[in-house]
Amino acid sequence: MIMRRRLVDYRDIVGESKISEIYRKGSKLSKFHILQINSTYYGGGVAEILRNTVPIFNEIGVDVGWRAMIGTPDFFEVTKKFHNALHGEKINFTERKKEVFEGTSEEFSSFTHVNHDLVIVHDPQPLPLITFYRKHQPWIWRCHIDLSDPVDDVWDYLKSFILAYDRNVYQMEEFAVGGCSNDYSIIQPSIDPLTTKNQELDEATVDKYLSRINVDTSRPIISQISRFDKWKDPSGVLEVYKQIKKEMDCQLVMAGSMATDDPEGQEVYDRVSKEAEKLEDVHLIVDASDITVNAIQNASDVVIQKSLKEGFALTVAESLWKETPVVGSNVGGIPTQVVDGKTGYLVDPTDYDEAAKKVMDLLSDETLRKKMGQRGKERVRKKFLITRQIDDWLNLWMDFLA
Repeated sequence: MIMRRRLVDYRDIVGESKISEIYRKGSKLSKFHILQINSTYYGGGVAEILRNTVPIFNEIGVDVGWRAMIGTPDFFEVTKKFHNALHGEKINFTERKKEVFEGTSEEFSSFTHVNHDLVIVHDPQPLPLITFYRKHQPWIWRCHIDLSDPVDDVWDYLKSFILAYDRNVYQMEEFAVGGCSNDYSIIQPSIDPLTTKNQELDEATVDKYLSRINVDTSRPIISQISRFDKWKDPSGVLEVYKQIKKEMDCQLVMAGSMATDDPEGQEVYDRVSKEAEKLEDVHLIVDASDITVNAIQNASDVVIQKSLKEGFALTVAESLWKETPVVGSNVGGIPTQVVDGKTGYLVDPTDYDEAAKKVMDLLSDETLRKKMGQRGKERVRKKFLITRQIDDWLNLWMDFLA
């Protein structure tokens, strides 16, 4: 039987005063009904954040529901192209794409009611929903992706929907793109330290789960945990590993999921799998269980997050929580988590030589790894745990409702 976590379960991690403060704020919002809408129940950071936070909001007395938009394969093909365009990639932007994009929201609105006191819409996929309901409550658009360099025509089109929202919420100031006049707030995501993915594991458990995927815990381990997405640059990770492997004995574990709203995932995986076949000691793991991911991050000597574009990369915080230093790209939310030279290293995402050098520096210095890992865990404790994110959302909701 899986026991639902309660807020009080976190008191030994964040302290009793913070727990009491959150309960008090929750009681002020107890008469309100809040709805969260995104595009998938499984795969990727947004679904994981909602899966972790929504039950706790309800436990502290705030009535929060979660709905995932139902879309066809055509819809997710279009929204993936829009996602790529928001990261700066040119696409063939047609009226047909607009029809598929808006039509899915219109259809969804025809069989779902929104009689709530506040609505939060996550990312671009459900963005047009606001135009298909009689708006009698505040609507918030929560953006989880990097908007620092979008393609102009796609951004202008999406902005026509965004302007109808009462507030935008971004992960970083840099993502609050100029030209969109909405009020905005900054709320950074978080990890849940009590989930299976982040709970403490003893050495025997780590060894057991690593042996199941044929990884030798007696030899150095490098890993990247991320969706099989071109923006996570899995091919670049293999290039970095090639350089390291020439100099040092090590293994590479690349564990990723296939998000249901990302139709490109299988194509990326197939390409990376072919590239990995040419290398020794590379382990590709698809849809690993949470406890397996936990074991990989615990056993790794260094975690890589070599994204070309990034929203936040909670896998960085997850790894730091396990006292594993991270070599990450200096893009998106990664520099917010990795303090260069303190909790890991930041590198240019296209500089394979520098990434390889930083990983080798850590592999060859156990004392340095331990110091960085310890600092990383304390940084996550202070800034990136679920209780902080819940508190941030309660503060925002009280601005509108209480």
